[in-house]
Amino acid sequence: MNGDSSQLNSEELARYSRHILLDEIGIDGQERLKKAKVLVVGAGGLGSPAAMYLVAAGVGQLGIADFDKVELHNLQRQLLHGTADVDTPKTLSAQKRLQAINPHVSIVLHEGGVQADNAVELFKSYDVIVDGTDNFATRYLNNDASFFAGKPLVYGSIFKFEGQVSLFNASPEAPCYRCLFPEPPPPGSVPNCGEAGVLGALCGIIGSMQALEAVKTIVGAGESLAASLFTIDTLSMRTRKLKIKKDPQCPLCSPAASINSINADRYQDQCETNTTETMPSAYPIEVDIQEAKNLLDSSNTNLIDVRETFELGICQIENARHIPMNTIPQHLEELPKEGPLLIQCHHGGRSLQVVHYLRQNGFDNAINMGGGIDAWAINHDSTMQRY
Repeated sequence: MNGDSSQLNSEELARYSRHILLDEIGIDGQERLKKAKVLVVGAGGLGSPAAMYLVAAGVGQLGIADFDKVELHNLQRQLLHGTADVDTPKTLSAQKRLQAINPHVSIVLHEGGVQADNAVELFKSYDVIVDGTDNFATRYLNNDASFFAGKPLVYGSIFKFEGQVSLFNASPEAPCYRCLFPEPPPPGSVPNCGEAGVLGALCGIIGSMQALEAVKTIVGAGESLAASLFTIDTLSMRTRKLKIKKDPQCPLCSPAASINSINADRYQDQCETNTTETMPSAYPIEVDIQEAKNLLDSSNTNLIDVRETFELGICQIENARHIPMNTIPQHLEELPKEGPLLIQCHHGGRSLQVVHYLRQNGFDNAINMGGGIDAWAINHDSTMQRY
């Protein structure tokens, strides 16, 4: 390690002394950290602890890629942001918090997030990519772009009380995300955390482990999670470390690869429920939020809210009938089979499942409200509390 830019001054030697005491890091490892550039994609539940620990660890440059603004429901788990930051771009809120932790680190903001047209070139300018995203479309984009850029990708995901961590694309011989999950699940089949919920402290566990894996990768310490998947169930506190093999038929990283470039059409958000699928019915299986309003403005549309009871206390649409999702089978005889039967939840995932169930039981008039009450709040009622 030559050059003054990577050498530690007296204040930095004091700040990082507990790292330097570790034989696996020492001064050489700490100088590697100072020279390193790490990109955290997503300044949310995973990106918050990952970014905070990476900055505290002394990486020389930390990039933050996110296009969202801070919302009230983020604060339960996204510790980069505070109450005063609501409605502020997450990148700006993150920069303020991270710079307060360690002024020696250069914070670079990518306010447009990671997009198909910039991902590979963006990733090439960093040494390690940390994936803190929460949807399948972006995870596949991050994986594919890191593969083409030749950069290791620290993967993390959470669901309710469970979490996973791995390291993909660490070398030409290492597996990628598609070796584990070749294709995304069908739209609407897996709820996101806005539909299923997530334990806030779990984000701290998984995000911190991602930071740890990034640090180990930079300094060359220990055994990495390349070719392994670490899982934790925090309800039972059981952990497992599973071996991952490189898939000889992987569509991305195998000799038989069918994915040879980044094509934006491949990364449409699979967690959203904007499917245009139709069934033998006079009614579409889903409508967008404007068409939903048009239907509700007509007198013969029935609106069913399938969210949980506590969610009604946050916000609700006037004249909606509340039938929680898990009680729909007990209420079939009460539902009309004539006129539009509009089904609504928070983001549209649960309601889409209900629509499929209803159609299987003879309700060809069941229609999903795409985007749910959250889209309604954004487009039709700015006074409504979002969550």
